[in-house]
Amino acid sequence: MALPTRLPNSLFIRGGRVIDPASGRDEIADLFILDGRIAKGTARPKDSSVPVIEARGLIVAPGLIDMHVHLREPGGGQKETIATGTRAAAAGGFTSILAMPNTTPPADGPNTIALMRQRAVETACVNVFSTGCITVGMKGEQLAPIGSLHKAGVVALTDDGHCVQNNEVMRRALDYARMFDLLTLDHCQDYNLSAGGVMHEGHWSTVLGLPGWPRIAEDVIVARNILLAELTGARIHMQHLSSANSVRLVREAKKRAIAVSAEAMPHHIALTDAALGKYDTNFKMNPPLREQGDIDALLAGLADDTIEILASDHAPHASYEKEVEFADAPFGIVGLETELGIFAKILIAGRVLDWPQMLAKLTVNPARLLKLDRGTLAPGIVADVTLINPELPWKVDAGQFYSLSRNTPFNGWALPARATHTIVGGHVVWSLDKGFAEG
Repeated sequence: MALPTRLPNSLFIRGGRVIDPASGRDEIADLFILDGRIAKGTARPKDSSVPVIEARGLIVAPGLIDMHVHLREPGGGQKETIATGTRAAAAGGFTSILAMPNTTPPADGPNTIALMRQRAVETACVNVFSTGCITVGMKGEQLAPIGSLHKAGVVALTDDGHCVQNNEVMRRALDYARMFDLLTLDHCQDYNLSAGGVMHEGHWSTVLGLPGWPRIAEDVIVARNILLAELTGARIHMQHLSSANSVRLVREAKKRAIAVSAEAMPHHIALTDAALGKYDTNFKMNPPLREQGDIDALLAGLADDTIEILASDHAPHASYEKEVEFADAPFGIVGLETELGIFAKILIAGRVLDWPQMLAKLTVNPARLLKLDRGTLAPGIVADVTLINPELPWKVDAGQFYSLSRNTPFNGWALPARATHTIVGGHVVWSLDKGFAEG
């Protein structure tokens, strides 16, 4: 569900640190975009009217990809729309996002996919790729028409926000996904083990008197999925890992060459369950914030590539939904506009990863998993590019978000890096100094 074709555009980006993890490129160089595509490395504009971006001190990277985003449209326009969600993405440096299917109605058939595609054509400012439901109505009972969803253009399957509890249904879903070479994404949660839980089960849930959501509710589904991936030969991706045991299980599965992958979110590596001490519902998420030992395991998994994807799980909610008793509030936080800065703070400043390693998890890795022709600066590729100032301190101000929602636990945080330009198909759709381009 990429953006509609625009008039060809050319742009010259001069003197930046060009990092392309797909090719191992990391050098101070120029980048020339010719008619909306990356030109050969030695190319230079012959036309003096080609706009120039002076990129000295900036990182020039492939356009960032977030493969876990809730846009809420159709049906949840009071929380987010495709227009506002993609503006939030662009302001965060993301040129492509993968939309989850838990809309109203759910994206469990080609008609809803067609509606979302049309809305993206009309209103999106970045590329929007779509997922389709695994099961009808995301109820976990009857398989969605996977062949029709594939024909409609989905690039992955998921019931995200829900987890298929019936192992036989999940097995058959994976059989069909393999037939169409679709990646299956799974929200790993056993409902019996997590029943009623609103935060991590541990010391703080006892202190706060809140029902606990134990690690094992995630771990058993991760283990189930590994066994089913091994049985079916299908590719399955574990969404938003939060548990140390889940990281270990995925690591062991990869050593056995099972086709599994995993992702980590900024909140799960930046915050522990101790942050819930004031009953602030902006810290309520699923899976929940866990303990420092789990963070340490996630960081180790990122460092050794057990976890090859970074994403946001951008989950907007209207303020009135969050301004209720903790147990009654919905799970989830917004993340598109803060994730790059959080990752830079925790992973780069914390010396867990360097910039090429981190950018791989935001560009080429998701592109390869989803089989997108994005995530690289190779000549001839559509010119989706993100410019980043790696030494630009800034403070999060939720009141200035482009997202319709403000449910973030990071308001007021000082972050060390920020995107400065978001370029889609050779067009600068957003820049830090000028905001959004018209048209």
